Amino acid sequence: MYKKLLVFIFLLIYSFSFGQSSSITLISWNIRDLGKTKDNKELERIADIVKDADIVAIQEIVAGFGGAQAVAKLNDILNRKGVAWDYVISNPTHSPPYMTERYAYIWKTKDIKIKTRGRLLKEVDSKIDREPFLIDFYMDRRKFTILNFHSRPYSKNPKPEIEALTRFVADSLKTPLILAGDFNTNENDEVFSSFKKSGYSVATTNKKTTLKRSCVSGSYLNYVIDNIFYSKNITKIKGSVIDFVKACDELPKARKLSDHLPVYLEFTF
Repeated sequence: MYKKLLVFIFLLIYSFSFGQSSSITLISWNIRDLGKTKDNKELERIADIVKDADIVAIQEIVAGFGGAQAVAKLNDILNRKGVAWDYVISNPTHSPPYMTERYAYIWKTKDIKIKTRGRLLKEVDSKIDREPFLIDFYMDRRKFTILNFHSRPYSKNPKPEIEALTRFVADSLKTPLILAGDFNTNENDEVFSSFKKSGYSVATTNKKTTLKRSCVSGSYLNYVIDNIFYSKNITKIKGSVIDFVKACDELPKARKLSDHLPVYLEFTF
C-alpha cells in the first residue's frame, strides 16, 4: 500500500512538472503615437497596465525620433518593477506618406526566449500599407510565432490587405501562430470567414476597443476593431479587453495613454 502511494505521488508530481504547459499571457495594444505624446508619468501608467502579461505587442509607434526611445523607456520601467524584460522594435514600415510606423514586442525573459530580432513581413509588403512584424518566440524549446499588425484606416478600406494577410498566414505559416493587432474591422466581418474556417479563433468577441472623445449617454466605448487571432494548435485559456478607463470622468486621462484599449489572450500550446 505504501509503495503504491509513493508511485501515485511520483506520477502526480511528474504530470504537473512535465505534462502541463505553463500558460502565456499576450497583450496587444495600439498605443497611439507612442514616442510622440507620452511623458514618463504616462509610461509608468502604461507599464502598470501591462506588467502582469508575459508578452506585449505594440502598434502605432512613431517611426521618427522618439519612438524607439519610448519603447526603451517603457522596457526600463518594467524592469524596475522586479521582473526582467527585453524588447525588440521593428524597422519603419514601407508605407505611404504619413502612415509609416514601427511595431514592438516587450517580454519577460525568464521563460520566453528569442533567436532572432524579428522581421517585417516582406512577402506581403506590396499588398499592405503597414506590413506586419513577425517574430518567433521559444518556451521550453518549443516555438510559437506572433504577427503584430496595424491595418490601414477603415475609411481607406482595410479589407483587401486583411484578406491578403490572412490568406498568406493560413497557407504559409504552420507553427503555432498568433495574429494580433488593430484591424480597423470587426472580427465578425465576412473578410475573416475563410481565416476562421482554416482553424483560427479569436481572443474576444464583440468587445468594443476604441475610446470616444467624450461620453455619450454614459458610454465611452466606440468600435470593435482590435483583437487577437490564434491557430488551432494553440489553446485559449481566456481572453478579453482590459478596460483601464472604468468611468466617464476618467476618460480624458485615459485618452492621454491611447484611444484604444488593450486586448489580451492567455494561452498554452
